[in-house]
Amino acid sequence: MDDRTSVRDDRTLEASHQSLAHGVPPSTASRLFALAMTGGIDIKASEGRTILFGRNRPEVHVCVGEDDRRVSRQHGAVTHQSGQWWLRNTGRLPIRLPESRWLFGTEEPVPLLEGYTPLFVRGSSGREHLLELYVTGAGGVRPSSRHRDVTQPPRTWRLTPDERLVLTVLGQRYLLHEARPQPLTWRQAATQLAELRPETGWTPKRVEHLVVSIRTRMSRDGVSGLTRDEVGEPVGNALNDNLIKELLLSTTLVPPDLGLLDG
Repeated sequence: MDDRTSVRDDRTLEASHQSLAHGVPPSTASRLFALAMTGGIDIKASEGRTILFGRNRPEVHVCVGEDDRRVSRQHGAVTHQSGQWWLRNTGRLPIRLPESRWLFGTEEPVPLLEGYTPLFVRGSSGREHLLELYVTGAGGVRPSSRHRDVTQPPRTWRLTPDERLVLTVLGQRYLLHEARPQPLTWRQAATQLAELRPETGWTPKRVEHLVVSIRTRMSRDGVSGLTRDEVGEPVGNALNDNLIKELLLSTTLVPPDLGLLDG
């Protein structure tokens, strides 16, 4: 197989190699490191260089899910083109990337950022097979350590008291750490709000209008997944689910906000 032609600078990574999350050695050129439970490879970047990964050990560079028939024999490839490493799914099942992003076999390749990227392939019986990737920069260096830098705070979103109350009611299942939480419906939220603040006249339509205005505002400020065009039909709870997750990840909403529900 042409893609397996060895290059003098390529190195094999043993199965005992420490996780790439701990970093990689410095080098004089841009490199790609790929590591699974069975071992991996470290290759120098050059135009067209490709590594293959999947279940069929004799036909890939990195073996992933060797004993799991849910994993495709050749499940994916990483190729260096135009100064960038690109990830492509060639298998039947999607590949899960960071931030819960999924890459399907019918989609265009996605670029890999410098630094560490874990990939997951879901197998049988709930198993998930990990492939670690690490890309060093054009100068062959990994991203510099920032041990003593001041921690960069997350971007929080400014909310009025009414907005905070409504969003806490809408997203309370998330704040309570329930398994597979979903937002309350407009009617459920309005009913609870009417009990908490009977003098304010909350209705399902009023709750919906307020939340839609928040989604619109945050979408204009660069948050993805908050419009119908981005999510596609059927929308279901996706827009509010994405909204609440962004508010939690940014620490705009935090568990102590549940105190608002005590009346």
